[in-house]
Amino acid sequence: MLNTSNNNTEKMIVIHGGHFSSLEGFYEEASNVLMKNTDWKIGTLDGFDDILYGGFGVFENNEPIEIVWKESQKSAEDLGIKATREFYGNKIRQGKPFNTKLLQQKLDDLMEGKGQTLFEILVEIIQSHTNIQLVLA
Repeated sequence: MLNTSNNNTEKMIVIHGGHFSSLEGFYEEASNVLMKNTDWKIGTLDGFDDILYGGFGVFENNEPIEIVWKESQKSAEDLGIKATREFYGNKIRQGKPFNTKLLQQKLDDLMEGKGQTLFEILVEIIQSHTNIQLVLA
């Protein structure tokens, strides 16, 4: 879908928060919109970050794109403190290869109101790519 706004962004990609309510659902939605016609699916935060570099999905390396995250407030709730607490808890229980000490610190920070939720982590990952403009809608 071409974007006709004048922000020099050529491609607009839409993530629909209404299509998912979990991190796994987000990965599925992101795979569907960012990795069309490929066999590779996103399954980790690092994997999501990797595909945002482009070159093997729907946009090229460093190509300017706009990601519109529709129903982002729903996603912020779905991927909020409860989901993040479960995410860290599962990894801590799993143990190796995860750095359980670091994960416990992140969980402690979250519970003290200082840590990031999964939604905030995903937003930060997107915003770390200078060729991507994120619009929370």
